[in-house]
Amino acid sequence: MKTASIPSVRVEPEFRDEIERLLGEGESLSQFVEAAVRASARQRKNQAEFVARGVSSLANARKTGEYFDAGEVMQRLRKKLDLAKTRRATASR
Repeated sequence: MKTASIPSVRVEPEFRDEIERLLGEGESLSQFVEAAVRASARQRKNQAEFVARGVSSLANARKTGEYFDAGEVMQRLRKKLDLAKTRRATASR
């Protein structure tokens, strides 16, 4: 499999030193940069998908006229979160 390169990044020497101090045991600067780029790309993809779901939901609400009160939605989400926390705490005993 062929590999491609990501352009080198020019930074201040102090910043490079700071990053090198953060490297894990046996981790190279290249591995760190690759992991950071992958994480950033994944975050941007997740953000774009989140926005797309929101736009779709808004279009559906306008089409059907069915809207949900934000307070009620937050209350239901809190209940789900509390239940999940309780189950997790019970399972870890």
